[in-house]
Amino acid sequence: MSSYKHIRETMISEYKERSLPYRERLSSWSKEPPITIAHRPTNLARARTLGYRAKQGVAVVRVRLSKGSSKRRTPSGGRKPSRSGRYFTRAKSMQAIAEERAARKFSNYEVLNSYYVGETGTRNYFEIIMLDRNSSSIRNDPFYSMVISRRSRAFRGVTAQGRKHRGLIVK
Repeated sequence: MSSYKHIRETMISEYKERSLPYRERLSSWSKEPPITIAHRPTNLARARTLGYRAKQGVAVVRVRLSKGSSKRRTPSGGRKPSRSGRYFTRAKSMQAIAEERAARKFSNYEVLNSYYVGETGTRNYFEIIMLDRNSSSIRNDPFYSMVISRRSRAFRGVTAQGRKHRGLIVK
């Protein structure tokens, strides 16, 4: 069995069994700020399939999101019964929202892709692979230079999650 296949199966079994390392990881993440730079990817096999390479200019950012419907603060949009609700399901996926938050926080980086890493009863965790626009090793790489040539990929729905939301990825 290859090492990446072993990593993938270990991550799946940890999640299904809610093993001790998985729970300890989530409890340590809950003490961190909502958007933090991870030193290395939690799920290396998934990160590598999405374009991660351990080189200068490539960073992994972990984002924590609250689960559940979004709450509307003010009763804008009229007082009609259809508009007077307080909780609404989000139009975007949680992963797309996480990508946008990471892109806003680190404006000198560009979002390459993202993947799910875990959840608790109230929070979801995603890791976002980001590229430094100003890094020479990224600009000289033919694959990465094509990605960073256009700005704000997360907001335009060009990442894999954004394309899925726009209906461009059909299984």
